[in-house]
Amino acid sequence: MRYLTAGESHGPQLTTVIEGIPSGLQLTTEEINLELARRQKGYGRGRRMQIERDQATILSGIRLGYTLGSPITLAIENRDYQHWTKIMGAAPLDAEEEVKRQITRPRPGHADLNGAIKFGHRDMRNVLERSSARETTARVAAGAVAKRILAELGIKVAGHVVEIGGVKAEHTAYESLEQLQRVTEESPVRCMDNEAEKKMIQSIDDAKENGDSIGGIVEVVAEGMPIGVGSYVHYDLKLDAILASAIMSINAFKGVEVGIGFEAARKPGSLVHDEILWSEDEGYTRRTNNAGGFEGGMTTGMPIVVRGVMKPIPTLYKPLQSVDIESKEPFKASIERSDSCAVPSASVVAEAVIAWELAKAVVEQFGPDQIQAIKKHVEQHREKSRLF
Repeated sequence: MRYLTAGESHGPQLTTVIEGIPSGLQLTTEEINLELARRQKGYGRGRRMQIERDQATILSGIRLGYTLGSPITLAIENRDYQHWTKIMGAAPLDAEEEVKRQITRPRPGHADLNGAIKFGHRDMRNVLERSSARETTARVAAGAVAKRILAELGIKVAGHVVEIGGVKAEHTAYESLEQLQRVTEESPVRCMDNEAEKKMIQSIDDAKENGDSIGGIVEVVAEGMPIGVGSYVHYDLKLDAILASAIMSINAFKGVEVGIGFEAARKPGSLVHDEILWSEDEGYTRRTNNAGGFEGGMTTGMPIVVRGVMKPIPTLYKPLQSVDIESKEPFKASIERSDSCAVPSASVVAEAVIAWELAKAVVEQFGPDQIQAIKKHVEQHREKSRLF
């Protein structure tokens, strides 16, 4: 399984081409659009989300509601493109107009300067359009497809926010992932803790008033993964490492933890490692889940717990200093339309990238080309693991 995304933030559309999805998987645009709508929610989002109403159009790979096994193409229109047709169109501008519209002032915290140097662009709009977090729309669409695979196999994925702007959620316990999803869907900051939610909203308001932005921490939990998915044999097959890479690939994410993560450095081994239990009904389980569902790069059968750290959005309404690449003179960075906080939305993106990697790992380990055959092999593996 793999996918590619294409498109610029203010271009005509975003496109996702997905390859390797097994045949016979029931899939509709409604399921994809539900995930796209979830990504657009969240307290602290900017005006762009008032313009866009992200909807996917299926162009290939699905017929009569079922996947064919051939590549799936999804297109998502950028409604804001109507205001950018001249600047973002494929047709060339005259030389004077092109120079006039060039962006030569890189913004701190963005890809502007590094990308311009890499590709030799004197107009940094060529960089900022593609490096924009708008691209995560296409990745959430791919994640929606992955979630359908996981659902067929009894695997659930949910995400929530555990910290924004230094405000930590203290009450994050939940009875089931369904409850976690239900509660956080109703929260404007996707948080389980009502008291923390109020403080998070206030922090976002304060940041907006001050022309600033704030970041936070999101957590993704997956339940139902079979034991032994991933590998200890090669470094690039370790599934926890793959998930860490997926989280770090999200725009503005700067850190990742699995299980108790960095807290393991502060505790003795007797309080870190998860004791092994067995029962006839459940098979092998663990007394605790400090490892976050992984040992040796493979799943343990316990819930997978991954957290990611998102830095504050780098576009500020009280801009930082930078240097014009043409004149080399200092200036205050330009302002593109921006969010004061995108952490709630980022939790949905984190769900999507984790779901994709889990689905990919399961299909590769158990997968012929048909979803029903994969389902049968996973069920057989679960029973074998229980009696091992």
